[in-house]
Amino acid sequence: MIGLLYFFSVLGVFNGIIISLYLFFFAKQKTLSKYLLGALVLALSIRIGKSVLLYFDRDLPKIYLQIGLSACLFIGPFLYYYLKSAIDDITAIPKKWKWALLSLLSVIIIVGAVRPYPIYPDFWNDYLVNSIYIVWFLSILAAGFVLLPILKKGIKNSWQFLPSERWLFSIYIGNCIIAAAFFLAIFGFSMAYYISGPLVFSFFIYLLAFGYFNAGWFEISTKKPMEKYANKKIISTEASQLLDQLEQLMLTKSIYTNPKIKLKEVAEELELPAHRLSQLLNDNLGKNYTTYINEYRIKAACQLMQTDHQLSLEGIGYEVGFRSKSTFFTTFKKNMGLTPSQYKEQVSSN
Repeated sequence: MIGLLYFFSVLGVFNGIIISLYLFFFAKQKTLSKYLLGALVLALSIRIGKSVLLYFDRDLPKIYLQIGLSACLFIGPFLYYYLKSAIDDITAIPKKWKWALLSLLSVIIIVGAVRPYPIYPDFWNDYLVNSIYIVWFLSILAAGFVLLPILKKGIKNSWQFLPSERWLFSIYIGNCIIAAAFFLAIFGFSMAYYISGPLVFSFFIYLLAFGYFNAGWFEISTKKPMEKYANKKIISTEASQLLDQLEQLMLTKSIYTNPKIKLKEVAEELELPAHRLSQLLNDNLGKNYTTYINEYRIKAACQLMQTDHQLSLEGIGYEVGFRSKSTFFTTFKKNMGLTPSQYKEQVSSN
């Protein structure tokens, strides 16, 4: 029985490394989410590999423990970044992600060099291990919040999820189970949980392989839901209700005055996927998001010209949400047929 456990655990680790290398170097689609998935699988493989060796060999050289724990520090962040990049279709790694990863890498390298595990095992066990697991736990919580909008949407649609969405939930739940097994073992429960982590990981890896070779689940993009609804117009009653909610949002919160407000953020206020809001505006109003937002900005600018005589024209443009004077003037003339100065003169003469 022990031999069988060892075999399946080691096989999972080996397959995990192979899959991570495939994602890094051989996968046809080169996307940020795919690289992050590869990094997540590699970090898990190293961490799990250390656990398997330690479970079956208590005299394992302690340098392997340091390597495994160091890899463990990155599992949670890579999970969060993978889900975030897949859901938001992020194509380039943001600067704040780079700085976060570089900070973690710097800390683990410096601590590992100054206080290596083989010489300072008590320091690692008393301080560093707990810190690493706290990072892992907090990252899992953050990743759960990333999936929350998809979960809410699925509940509203009678628990209907797209295949790519089910895949993301599988990745998340698999990581939660693996983490739970290690948490239970590390914090005083039966060491039986310690080997259950590698076993769950092996199953997770086989699911990963099945998802790719049978359904292409690695090829995740937020454009897929858009394709699903490309030819499915929103019914008139629902569209009317959504447009009323959108108008109320504009009137009560004046979110158009935020020059950085994005389609995705407005959609989140309405609890809609971004592509559905875009479709609503195009199909029912015949305009895109930028045009819709700018119309509210121009209306607000006209009101200010009629009531506020202290602000300059440029100041009015910034006040209603335009980023530059030129954009404000161009958009105003396109919508009103007059330049802002001509409109203000007309208002003053009347």
